[in-house]
Amino acid sequence: MPKNKVQFQEGYSLIKFQKAYGSEEKCRQKLFRYRWPNGYVCPKCGHNRYYVLKARQLYQCTECRYQSSLISDTIFASTKLPLTTWFLAIFLITQAKEGMSALSLRRFLGISVNAALTMKHKLQHVMKNADDKLLLEGFVELDDVYWGGKRSGGKRGRGAPGKTSFLAAVSRNIKGHPIHMRMSKIEACNSSEVASWSQRHIHPEAVVISDAFNPFNRLSDTVAFHGKIRASTIYTDPKNKIFHWVNTMIGNVKKAIHGTYHSVSSKHLPRYLAEFCFRFNNRFCVGTMIGSLIKHAANTKPKPQRILTFAEV
Repeated sequence: MPKNKVQFQEGYSLIKFQKAYGSEEKCRQKLFRYRWPNGYVCPKCGHNRYYVLKARQLYQCTECRYQSSLISDTIFASTKLPLTTWFLAIFLITQAKEGMSALSLRRFLGISVNAALTMKHKLQHVMKNADDKLLLEGFVELDDVYWGGKRSGGKRGRGAPGKTSFLAAVSRNIKGHPIHMRMSKIEACNSSEVASWSQRHIHPEAVVISDAFNPFNRLSDTVAFHGKIRASTIYTDPKNKIFHWVNTMIGNVKKAIHGTYHSVSSKHLPRYLAEFCFRFNNRFCVGTMIGSLIKHAANTKPKPQRILTFAEV
């Protein structure tokens, strides 16, 4: 049996990471190139000529005299941690298939648990922003999912009280292999929420297959083709592969969240789902995932921890 090229790819070793990001100066050079790939551009006037104030590590525009730092107006803004610590956290989070908790980050990085949690939430925020821009194309499996434990004496799954609804979708290629996935929290599983979600995250020319649940009926208004299959007939036929990949992804993500984080509040669930989606959608080249996340972080606006902690995602 041939080896799976994705599972057995070379990856990005810790030794290779240390060679590329092992010093603060190397990290600064990388971040500069990711933030300004065509050279420095003044955030205020757009001028491209500048000089460096080495004592304060600031860039000053020669035109308007505006001063900016390398990390200002990025997700790293106002941090007191060195970039080497941030980039090592990015390495650990992107290379851990099952995710990495803030407690584990704290031990690996030698920082406080509050700093590790702040770092974790900010990087998840970057992953979610990047993942929100992806449109699922081709053949898409779609299902509704519910997060939360079963209450004593209550029912399971759809319609159970106290659960958080989210949608899970997986796009497949012509060979039936999964390409991208998307998991998003929704306020409630109704027709308007599903239609609004599909407009944001599914390409208009996609072919979508779901079960016969009523809230999926309006999908035909937003995609090229929407097929409905009665779920009770799927699982009685062992040869039927419809919903195979979306159910596999749902199971994998739920097991990983329970195993790594044990418990995730409904308020923060979208970021945790986005973390798994980001890793899955970038799995074809594990090595470049680090640079991709740094690039997205360099182009993501600052997000204070008080907003990450208390605001609904």
